[in-house]
Amino acid sequence: MKYSLPEGYELTEDQSRIDVIAAHGFLQDAYWSKNIPLETLRRAMDASFCLAVFHRRQQVAMARLITDYATFSYLSDVYVLQEHRGRGLARTMVAYFQDHPKLQGQRIWLLFTRDAHGVYQKLGWKASDHPERMLIRLDESVYQ
Repeated sequence: MKYSLPEGYELTEDQSRIDVIAAHGFLQDAYWSKNIPLETLRRAMDASFCLAVFHRRQQVAMARLITDYATFSYLSDVYVLQEHRGRGLARTMVAYFQDHPKLQGQRIWLLFTRDAHGVYQKLGWKASDHPERMLIRLDESVYQ
């Protein structure tokens, strides 16, 4: 797979290169993972397929996919540092996941977003045709 990133940017799926401390620096303040403990994030990343984008050896973006590699994937923790936004980094990471050979033939891809619908819609994502079928169990006291 070849993906076009601006000059100086590099995408990796090498889990050993992805910096959980850098990811935690962003995610502990993100609306969807506010106050997430470092060890919780470490466990989550260890059990997921993660991608990261580096610029001059600094991790500037990351995305995490929770998947069974057969039928279902949940896209989570997609972020790009503010000063690197608008360069297509998030779109490239999501497209990379969607095109990855190990992820072909899945029936359901799921994500939750408050403010990035446009990024995902350009890649074929849409609101559920059947929101009445979807249930969620959310414990908002976690990470408090």
